[in-house]
Amino acid sequence: MVVDDEALVRSGFRLILSAADDIDVVATTTGAEAVDTARRERPDVVLLDIRMPDVDGLTVLGQLRALPGPPVVAMLTTFDADEYVLTALRSGAAGFLLKDTEPDQLAQLVRTLAAGGVVMSPKASRAVWQNHPGAAVHGDEEAGRVGLLSERERQVLVLVAQGLSNGEIGGRIHLSAGTVKDHVSAILTKLRVGSRVQAALLAQRAGLLDEGSRRHPGSAR
Repeated sequence: MVVDDEALVRSGFRLILSAADDIDVVATTTGAEAVDTARRERPDVVLLDIRMPDVDGLTVLGQLRALPGPPVVAMLTTFDADEYVLTALRSGAAGFLLKDTEPDQLAQLVRTLAAGGVVMSPKASRAVWQNHPGAAVHGDEEAGRVGLLSERERQVLVLVAQGLSNGEIGGRIHLSAGTVKDHVSAILTKLRVGSRVQAALLAQRAGLLDEGSRRHPGSAR
């Protein structure tokens, strides 16, 4: 489901995503109608505009997260340093997409969200931190907890931050999805965070993604 106040954006996303055989766009809607539409259509993934004139995107996010069996929600934004993005991520969003995302990447990003991965551009997430000094200071304190992780957990965390699902991580490092799930649970506990996307933010802040790209130049997604 695509939620945006601009009809052109809604129709554009529907056109692009509907071209994928494995993605069904069940609805496009404005923010005011988003929650009722989600209750009726029960989408697996919602792409939600973070800034809308009729209703605040963060408010809609909270309402969607409160639904029984809530959908995975990723925020849509025009600005990579949007001041609301960090709040949305800490409020349960599974990531964020820039509205100028390349059309040929969009379907794969939705698949990643549906599979339990996170969607968060390293460049954009750096911009989020750099433009909010208070958050950066807090992030530095949190990133210090990365030192508690084992080498294997750090490896898993980097792959989580790259947007891979448990199954994809297992395939990459030759572990079962169940073992990866156990590693992810341990990571969340040690970092004292409640979601994969919050763990991914810490990985970015701690510089683990830069380390991962230096060790495995061809592994970034």
